[in-house]
Amino acid sequence: MKRKIYKDLLKWKDSEDRKPLILQGARQVGKTYIVNIFGTKNYANVVYCNFEREQALKDFFTDLSPSAILNKLSHFKRKEILPAHTLIIFDEIQACPEALTSLKYFCEDANEYHVIAMGSLLGVSVNRQQFSFPVGKVDFLTMYPMDFEEFLMANDNNYLIEQIKNCYATNKPLDQPFHEQAIELYTNFLYVGGMPEVVEEFLKNKNYDLVKVKQQSIIDSYFNDMGKYNKATEIPKTKLVYKNISTQLAKENKKFKYSLIKSGGRASEFSNALEWLCLAGIANQLYKLDQIKLPLNSYRSLDDFKLYMNDVGLCLASQNVLFEDLLYDNMEFSNFKGGLVENYVNNQLITNKNNIFYWTSGNTAEVDFITRLGLDIIPIEVKSSDNTRSKSLNEYIKKYCPKYSIRISTKNFGLENNIKSVPLYAVFCIK
Repeated sequence: MKRKIYKDLLKWKDSEDRKPLILQGARQVGKTYIVNIFGTKNYANVVYCNFEREQALKDFFTDLSPSAILNKLSHFKRKEILPAHTLIIFDEIQACPEALTSLKYFCEDANEYHVIAMGSLLGVSVNRQQFSFPVGKVDFLTMYPMDFEEFLMANDNNYLIEQIKNCYATNKPLDQPFHEQAIELYTNFLYVGGMPEVVEEFLKNKNYDLVKVKQQSIIDSYFNDMGKYNKATEIPKTKLVYKNISTQLAKENKKFKYSLIKSGGRASEFSNALEWLCLAGIANQLYKLDQIKLPLNSYRSLDDFKLYMNDVGLCLASQNVLFEDLLYDNMEFSNFKGGLVENYVNNQLITNKNNIFYWTSGNTAEVDFITRLGLDIIPIEVKSSDNTRSKSLNEYIKKYCPKYSIRISTKNFGLENNIKSVPLYAVFCIK
């Protein structure tokens, strides 16, 4: 399946200032697949090293000289390693701290060799194990689950993508048949999510039960990972926080509360568990802004945040939601669906590298997302249906007079009263 990060990999390959690349991302988002495809298509050969599966490779890194490492790898893998023509892949590099350190010397002494390093728990291991990290000697890219545009690409809907992008740019409504088709595909995406293995299963069989089996397998692998680079006393807490993310999304006030994990729960008890989940890339925090001033990050409240899962499909699977729950307007499901749709929008905005926050005015108003688009601070309100009445957004507009605002819902494209209407299927255009 096509992934948009492929273009970033090409830019890295052709860059005059290229350094060894660290590709970050949670387990199962497709890092190994896309890097091997990239290597096969753009290099004479690929030397792939997985430090979890081939633990003997660690012995090659007692001497961190690139020439010594490459000589041993070449003989062991029975492949000639050529400058600029061989892609060297270090997968699960967190299992070999010396290999991580060696990237510094590849940058300084052998930058003509192209090296990509990956690790699903790299962020956790670096922070918890105090590895010697090659600061300033590596480039970074972060890979996320597939966004809705990539889901459309996998469905061979390239024409629909172009129509959506054009309507986003012009604020003209999408033709109604295409609008209805896009809403249907968006609903499928809410259930399936963006894990490549799950998307592949859905495209192959269109069976929601098999989709759920794949999703549960990924959740189980996440639970297994929680025992790594984690104190024994923290493992059950980490699992408890992860299970609680989707539960708290069903609350009307979606600010994450430790007290809802268990009675009397406090930050001091669960903060390490939450940190593990965020470092592993399987959850992310959305902080509240105390003031609408630049730079936005300087005015975030570290004590007030929402917590979202990295994949909307896994969010549904963790609560054993049925596909039919998404199709019908069920009042008992409405609060959770609102949180689920926020989770979807959050993930789409992060994938597009938007720096996002939320805003409240006491207990009277809340705007779901605040971000900077170009030179402007833009409020973004999210509705899970076509009900676009918005007291909160109106209060924000009166107080801060933004250049324009964005309202995301199931309604078609448009621009009215300086509010840009963006259908839920077009969030991938906001960047």
